[in-house]
Amino acid sequence: MKDQNQPAGTLSTQAPYTDSSDVINFINGQAKTSSGSRKQDVFNPSTGKVARQVVLSTLDDLNAAVAAAKAAAPAWADTPPVKRARIMNKFLGLMNQHTDQLAAMITAEHGKVFTDAQGEVARGIDVIEFACGIPQLLKGDYTEQVANGIDNWTMRQPLGVVAGITPFNFPCMVPCWMFPMAIAAGNAFILKPSERDPSVSLLMADLFKQAGLPDGIFSVVQGDKIVVDGLLEHPDVAAVSFVGSTPIAQYIYERGAHFGKRVQALGGAKNHMIIMPDADIERTVDALVGAAYGSAGERCMAISVAVLVGDVGKKIMPALKERATTLKIKDGMHLDAEMGPVVTAEALKRIEGYIALGVEEGADLLVDGRGYKVEGHDQGFYVGGTLFDNVTPEMRIYKEEIFGPVLACVHVPDLGAAVDLINRHEFGNGVSCFTSDGHTAREFARRIQVGMVGVNVPIPVPMSWHGFGGWKRSLFGDTHSYGEEGVRFYTKQKSIMQRWPQNISKGNEFVMPTM
Repeated sequence: MKDQNQPAGTLSTQAPYTDSSDVINFINGQAKTSSGSRKQDVFNPSTGKVARQVVLSTLDDLNAAVAAAKAAAPAWADTPPVKRARIMNKFLGLMNQHTDQLAAMITAEHGKVFTDAQGEVARGIDVIEFACGIPQLLKGDYTEQVANGIDNWTMRQPLGVVAGITPFNFPCMVPCWMFPMAIAAGNAFILKPSERDPSVSLLMADLFKQAGLPDGIFSVVQGDKIVVDGLLEHPDVAAVSFVGSTPIAQYIYERGAHFGKRVQALGGAKNHMIIMPDADIERTVDALVGAAYGSAGERCMAISVAVLVGDVGKKIMPALKERATTLKIKDGMHLDAEMGPVVTAEALKRIEGYIALGVEEGADLLVDGRGYKVEGHDQGFYVGGTLFDNVTPEMRIYKEEIFGPVLACVHVPDLGAAVDLINRHEFGNGVSCFTSDGHTAREFARRIQVGMVGVNVPIPVPMSWHGFGGWKRSLFGDTHSYGEEGVRFYTKQKSIMQRWPQNISKGNEFVMPTM
């Protein structure tokens, strides 16, 4: 995909992600269309118009990608980790050079505002940077003289061909949680991105090839359930990572396990923010508005429930209502935009349906985002910030993941009641508590049954050297994404015990060896 006369670090003029061209596959180092004829529209959410189409791959396309990966994987696994890290470092540099282009592509297909998309790319780059340290991360343990004349050590080796299935809400960051760690560890990786915003995946594949990655090590196969099931069932795919809704995560986990795969499936969320009476109200409102309405609520770590403790509701609700009413909602390429459209017309319909359901259930609708229009973008998929008060745990708008700019406020008498409320919820992805009291913060962090916890941090997404993942029905599998847990997921441990003939006793040994 790179012309011979093309300067290093620039995009090929042949790259298949221009505004009008079809979004196709990247297999064995080459851009390839599908062997089938099925396609799906890719929309610009801001205008509501079709921008391009994405090919929907066949099993033949997938099999070609797996075959290329299987052929390339042994040589890549034998490549010294430091050499793999050097290619990863070149890829890191190219990603940094193309941050704004990546962000603009995200805004065009997802709808999130450009500055938010820049932040997404930066968080993805963080994981690539962490993966550059793979020589250190793959080091095993060594023990001399575990018994007379015997030494014991461990090593971590790659699995072979692995795959990732990623969601629409972070088309750059979530794939970067997966493929840099897997590839740095010595695996070949196949990415199945969301068909709603697939173009960014091709640009990353192009940049990785420019960085010197051998053909076959990173492939992108566009598609739908046919490709997903094909990955889960293919005998040469050793592991599958997934991020998405809980029903699909459970399906991915169970189906993949049925076919003997290692599976890491991150599911849904209903993230709460506890607000104590001693919290700084102005700063808390700023944090809550950004966490609830940023990216139009289409974040797995978005705050969708505010748990108001004691009389804090009287202090916070007027300011919260005012801020929800005055959000700057517009085309995401406006640098002052605070919120853009949601990703599809179907998402808009689902979110507005939940708002109607909340009214029907008896919650107080303080700010109604239905029917929101942006001048010049009448067909765009816009919904305004929505605020409910006096929501109860029995309501579906409390229990279910809406995945839109809808904030539900629940009132409880004290911290204990707040913790109990959250711990009873089926999801355990992210949670936050805003307080000025150290004891409150400590008790909250200890007692809450949630995987990612923030104290005066509204969206506690762990940094790249820590792992991302929730508890309960927010995670299916044993390991979190990226960080050292990511290294463990994409490798298998081997333990070696060694001694030499001079230390071997003569005669048969029929008892369990001991020290």
